[in-house]
Amino acid sequence: MSVAVETIALSKRYGPTLAVDELSITVREGEVYGFLGPNGAGKTTTLRMLLGLIRPTSGSVRLFGEPPRGLARVGALIEGPAFYPYLSGRTYLRVLADHAGVGRRRVDEVLDLVELTDRAGDKYRTYSLGMKQRLGLAAVLLKDPDLLILDEPTNGLDPAGMADMRRTIRGLVTEGRTVLLSSHLLAEVEQICDRVGVINRGKLLTETTVAELTSDGGTLRVRATPAETAHTVLTALVGADHVHVDGTAGVFDLDVPATEAARINAELVGAGVLVSELRWQEPALEDMFLRLTGVES
Repeated sequence: MSVAVETIALSKRYGPTLAVDELSITVREGEVYGFLGPNGAGKTTTLRMLLGLIRPTSGSVRLFGEPPRGLARVGALIEGPAFYPYLSGRTYLRVLADHAGVGRRRVDEVLDLVELTDRAGDKYRTYSLGMKQRLGLAAVLLKDPDLLILDEPTNGLDPAGMADMRRTIRGLVTEGRTVLLSSHLLAEVEQICDRVGVINRGKLLTETTVAELTSDGGTLRVRATPAETAHTVLTALVGADHVHVDGTAGVFDLDVPATEAARINAELVGAGVLVSELRWQEPALEDMFLRLTGVES
């Protein structure tokens, strides 16, 4: 698969502070790549280096297989949109289009794409936060870029706004674009991204698919009565250290492989226990994130 973004041992130092530490990531063409980490992890610094806004201390960047020589194929929204409050959304996009040498017909196309046509004539200062984010995305799309770099694109949005942004981003990938987005919102990353790179203190901890990230560490949920008998049987089967009582009578989470479900069910039924639920639970991305970064929940 072709590569849209590649960093090789990318580092940035500010005096004694190492903001990005030999970071090597690979973003494939046609995917949504989640650049995931807590606030202050080095995400925005990395994105700024990708765009040439700041120079790396060491290491290199390649966009579409070549060193960056311009941003004709790239659209970016870093640290939120900022527009003149007295201009309408359409007027501002026309100014940007003229500056970028883009035909004004494209302005109406991107307004429609981000579902902002009905309010395009209103002044920016009257826009909600979600509308401002969508206008920012429209500005990013003016050049019809192959790669979009988005810094916290759902930051501050309500649930409806988040859902709209997710739908828009997935639609862009369906059209053949690549999206690299940074976020600390785990639920958003889990729903929208194909692969993730997890960063903390400037260092890459892992780079994988969301499915692979959450494939280990699941639990088997058992709901059974009578609770006392079920607890005795389960403890004897898998050991007390692997049985966790949920806090609700008769609900247990077991640290065992999913393949143990049939055997556990048979043993419980054989002991006269009524099993009303037996379900494998994959770990949440949040649990894996906290485990990797060492950040306290």
